[in-house]
Amino acid sequence: MSRQQSLEQKRAAAAWERVVYVRDHGQGYAKKYGQLAKSAPADIQANGLGQTLAFWRAKTKEEHSQALFKDVSDWVKQQLGLPAQKTLLEWIMQDARTDEYRRATAEAIAFLNWLKRFAEAELGGE
Repeated sequence: MSRQQSLEQKRAAAAWERVVYVRDHGQGYAKKYGQLAKSAPADIQANGLGQTLAFWRAKTKEEHSQALFKDVSDWVKQQLGLPAQKTLLEWIMQDARTDEYRRATAEAIAFLNWLKRFAEAELGGE
């Protein structure tokens, strides 16, 4: 088994875990989380990872935005070996080099592609 396949399996497992958690515990925001997850890869490609994270973070009263912000941040930080005390957005604004930012963006999109598919299947919505 190649490393890439193993990483894809880890992404899929983490995305599935998060979608199932939202499905089972995200009463009131599961459908909106699914809708946001479905548009997230395109949002990142169009606006950039930092700007998309900042937009989600600014929606402090919207549980689905905060949950997706946390899910993506946690996954990317884990994969890049970033310190736990900063959010992904803080790291991008304060410390990230261009190559690291590109890697974080690619990892976020790869993770979100799995999250998007599972959200479509489990959380419904258009």
